[in-house]
Amino acid sequence: MKQILLRARALLLTFALPGAALAAEAETGGHLHANSVPQALGLMVLFAIVGIATAILGYRMFDKFTPGDLHKEIVEHKNVAAAIIAGAVILGVSIIVAAAIVG
Repeated sequence: MKQILLRARALLLTFALPGAALAAEAETGGHLHANSVPQALGLMVLFAIVGIATAILGYRMFDKFTPGDLHKEIVEHKNVAAAIIAGAVILGVSIIVAAAIVG
């Protein structure tokens, strides 16, 4: 996972922020710390994309591994209890992702 994040960061810096990529210094300890505002913005976007994708994946996995169709219950049947459960699942996954990003 660490290697994937480092590759994604290198790709982002190479294509999206070439000025920041040239000015980047070697990291110590393997932590993702921004050295400039463009780097910070790039990392913020990267973490936001990863966080949102992980929250959606967590919701879909929960929906798949539980009986019934949670999405159908929420959208078609307007089941408020199912919507509360779905919200709790998304919040739970988001808290775990945020803790992982912060370190």
